[in-house]
Amino acid sequence: MPQTLVVFYKEDDGGVPMQEWLDSLPKKVKAKCIGKILRLRALGHELRRPEADYLRDEIYELRTRLGNIRYRMLYFFHGTAQAMISHGITKKTAEVPPIEISRAIERKKKFEQNPQCHTQEMEI
Repeated sequence: MPQTLVVFYKEDDGGVPMQEWLDSLPKKVKAKCIGKILRLRALGHELRRPEADYLRDEIYELRTRLGNIRYRMLYFFHGTAQAMISHGITKKTAEVPPIEISRAIERKKKFEQNPQCHTQEMEI
């Protein structure tokens, strides 16, 4: 199976929310998150629970934790060979907050209108 191209969403102003979130994490958590991103690259659509899960409206989450703290990276697929990671969150509740899913949906819409403008290669 060919690898999935994994990229980060880039805002209109050039900001990359996923990269900014990753850079804010403690080293050990960042390493675990990068490990999950690499699993997404290797398995793409085949990645399943407990590592990934479908949320709604074509939005998925990469899942990791350290101790009692849960970390989630929201992403969507573009075609069969590319995954776009919208952003990451530190989860404090049982479910991913609906506002975070809505944020990923809006980014998906913007990306689909202009993929080149909203694509950032990963810097991990």
